[in-house]
Amino acid sequence: MAIRRGERSRKRKRQETSRRAEREKTQSGWRLWLRRGIVWGGALALLGVIALGSAVLFAARSMPNYSSLMSSQNGQNVVVRARDGTEIVVLGPSYGKWLTSEEIPQSMKDAMVAVEDRRFYSHFGVDPIGLMRAVYVWGTGDRRLGATSTLTQQLARNVFLNSNRTIDRKFREAVLAMALEAKFSKEQILELYLNKVYFGGGAYGIDSASRKFFSHPATELSVPEAAIIAGLVKAPSRYSPTADVDAAVGRANVVLQLMREQGMISHSEASVDLDTVKIKGEGGQNSVRYFTDWALPQLDLLLPYDSYEPIEVWTTIDLGMQRAATAAIKANVPSGAQGAMVSLDRDGAILAMVGGTDYVATNYNRATESVRQPGSAWKLFVYLAALEAGYTPDSTVHDEETTINGWTPRSSNYAGAIDVRAAFAYSKNTVAAQLGNEVGFGTVASMARRFGITTPISTYPSMVLGTSETRVIDMTRAFAEVSAGGRSVEPYGIVKVATTDGRVLYQHAQARSNQLVPDYVAAGITDLLQTAVNTGTGRAAQIGRPVAGKTGTTNSNKDGWFLGFSSGITTGVWMGRDDAKPVSGLQGGTAPARAFAAYMRYAVRDRPVEEFDTDVQLPEWQLEPDDEYLYGDPQDYYFIDENGNLVEPSRAGDDRDALTLPDDRTATPVPRQQPAPARPQPAVPSPTPQAASDDFLERATGGDLPQDRPTPRRNATPGQ
Repeated sequence: MAIRRGERSRKRKRQETSRRAEREKTQSGWRLWLRRGIVWGGALALLGVIALGSAVLFAARSMPNYSSLMSSQNGQNVVVRARDGTEIVVLGPSYGKWLTSEEIPQSMKDAMVAVEDRRFYSHFGVDPIGLMRAVYVWGTGDRRLGATSTLTQQLARNVFLNSNRTIDRKFREAVLAMALEAKFSKEQILELYLNKVYFGGGAYGIDSASRKFFSHPATELSVPEAAIIAGLVKAPSRYSPTADVDAAVGRANVVLQLMREQGMISHSEASVDLDTVKIKGEGGQNSVRYFTDWALPQLDLLLPYDSYEPIEVWTTIDLGMQRAATAAIKANVPSGAQGAMVSLDRDGAILAMVGGTDYVATNYNRATESVRQPGSAWKLFVYLAALEAGYTPDSTVHDEETTINGWTPRSSNYAGAIDVRAAFAYSKNTVAAQLGNEVGFGTVASMARRFGITTPISTYPSMVLGTSETRVIDMTRAFAEVSAGGRSVEPYGIVKVATTDGRVLYQHAQARSNQLVPDYVAAGITDLLQTAVNTGTGRAAQIGRPVAGKTGTTNSNKDGWFLGFSSGITTGVWMGRDDAKPVSGLQGGTAPARAFAAYMRYAVRDRPVEEFDTDVQLPEWQLEPDDEYLYGDPQDYYFIDENGNLVEPSRAGDDRDALTLPDDRTATPVPRQQPAPARPQPAVPSPTPQAASDDFLERATGGDLPQDRPTPRRNATPGQ
């Protein structure tokens, strides 16, 4: 028994000894790995520090000196000038006077440090405390790692890097920040930062920002003004005092509160009083920016090469006319609607452009980008085609109920037999429909193309009433070409581009002008346009001197137009809602015509009065009596159908002697050569409407004509 108890005791001791040995072995292995981890970790950390130090040392040695950093600029500076040389806007970076650390107000330094980097004077370019706090906040629930950039890091990014949010960029930013701290003093770094940081609106540096927002140099900044500027760094567009005063003041109060908490200012200074802060208005940033937004992108095509050197751009804009145009639109546009205006000189120079009632509220340019139905203003092309086909202002037409391919144009009353002049002046829809049908809807579309309309054009019957959408600038161009006697006009806005040292990079050359229609057609349509203003729908556009123009109104008063010219200036006005909803009382002869008159009184005040040339000198083939039209051999004539195709007598029917011009002139004969008198031919009605041929027009105008004549679509759904 005693032996067995002894054996059990010895066995337990051996087991305890074994377990103790295993525990010691395990502890020894854990300590070993811990020691190894510490050694290897320390070695890797040392290598990392050496590598980082080497990178910082290399960056510091290769970094430009202080004077080079002072002179470096970001981006291209563009000064835009009016036609008289007046500076109207500066785009791109704007740099004020460089202020030394001693010249910068202490309140400006304190405000920037308080809001952007409170430990600026204690860290070495990277803030470890701020970084650890950001990581802790991120690790405890906030999925977004907060920003940890110090002022020095921001300076490194602005001067040397881009704004991409990548690990690689952040590492290089940290290295460069430490290199800056190693090479320059804190005061130098803060001086560089305050003279280079972006504050919005193209302003770089506190002096540029102070002049832009407060109209005085940064050396005169007050504590509230310094807080407003310091608050812009976080979001320049959101906190701009010229865009949103309340947002700017709210952000400035946050800056002042931080300054008070850090003991930089007293409690009484920790708020912004707008009575003592005078914020500069935007001034030239409104209205004229519609024009600069349209014109300046053209520099990519006009300049011979890419360059970042500062340039000056001389434009065609007249500041007085621009102010008058803006005032005319604002004073006459109906409540809730928008307005647009384009004004061209006789050579195509844009004198004024208004793309909306408020550029700050919306920079959408309705003068050059928006496409809207022109209504009866489109009848310009219908009557041009009719005059070219042989009608005159005195020709008799009939205002009566008319149906074309199932479409009946609406009319409040019918005047019966009237002349073309009266039909145009009172914008008779039935007459326009008859003329369009007679000359061919494809011919009307081709005429619009000839006069510069670039948008799609329908050839349904209702197109004569302006159902095809177009742009204000294109319609204004068409009327300017009528004003020019039927010659082409190319709108332009840039006269010259030069460097700041006077080297000319681009000089506008007048585009070659082509005769679009014969002189007698231009004179005839000018007669009609003048009558429309004198006695017709455009009477509100009268300005005490000769004016020619046309109104346009679309269904349900959704759009109102007036386009016209006087003394060499052509102006187009459009009004309506962006959502194309009806505008109560809006008609082309009301608000748009009044805005036209208000602007034109100013625009032409220094120009001599010019009478219009409305003396219609018809060509010989139109002056001959009707019964002499087809004298001679029919082989000497051909006809043009509505699609622009030749119809020769010998191929048009079985009986060539039966082909002659009907009394209603649905076909227009054009002599191939001067015909000899011969027997008259019996008349048979022609089934298709006709117009004057391209061959005749080229002889009459002395130049080639556009060939894109869309084919009319038959049996199309009306009203498109």
